[in-house]
Amino acid sequence: MEQAGDFLEESRALYGLLVNRPEADFGKVTQFKDWTVDDVLRHLHFWNWMAELQIVDEVRLEEELAAVGAQGMRSREQAHVDGASGRPLLSVWWDQAQKTAEVFAEADPKARLKWAGPSMSARSSVTARLMETWAHGQEIYDVLGAERVDADRIKNIAVLGINTYGWTYLVRKEEPIGPMPYVKLTAPSGEIWSFGEEDGANRIEGRATEFCQVVTQTRHIEDTNLKVTGPVAEDWMSKAQCFAGGRNDPPAPGTRFRAKILT
Repeated sequence: MEQAGDFLEESRALYGLLVNRPEADFGKVTQFKDWTVDDVLRHLHFWNWMAELQIVDEVRLEEELAAVGAQGMRSREQAHVDGASGRPLLSVWWDQAQKTAEVFAEADPKARLKWAGPSMSARSSVTARLMETWAHGQEIYDVLGAERVDADRIKNIAVLGINTYGWTYLVRKEEPIGPMPYVKLTAPSGEIWSFGEEDGANRIEGRATEFCQVVTQTRHIEDTNLKVTGPVAEDWMSKAQCFAGGRNDPPAPGTRFRAKILT
């Protein structure tokens, strides 16, 4: 399954960013809810493991979901790694990411898998792991002042953003004010990706990376160079949310950015 390989490569990129970093960097506080780099790795690690359980052990998955509900997500994430931090945590996360990718690579993409909410396909599950790794990876790149170089595997995230147009409104108990706008994106490779019906009145154009940043809420639309035309496009980009869970609002303008590291 192509998405399993894409998830692995996104995880590999994040591992490459961190593997030679000093231990102190893992304690740095990011711009996402004051999570540290360690907090991000614990979160990614736990849910990568939970994704593996979707395929290999549904009973254990249901037990862990119940434990998350009883103990709280952050507590369960920390307990799962016995409070590990820094380089040992990085190794544990990377080992699990490879294992999860391997399991999904052999899975039937259309297999229905249990989850916290409705069941999902195996393809959707590993695509969500890719999206989470990329989105949470952004706060790590930002706090370390590292420039991210994306690859065309982010098309999976762009497609997820397109497919969750209706979800953005459903989670807010709202109705879209119109059909999904036309979206035309430039991939990291320079390829052009287009989605929806050609429409001069409502459209979004620009870099795929910035579109993915908006739908994953790692950037406010005002902090991008996306060209947004029309009231429907403007409304969507002001609240886009491609991930599950309850309603989440985008970060305030100017609050998510790549730090300038003095040398």
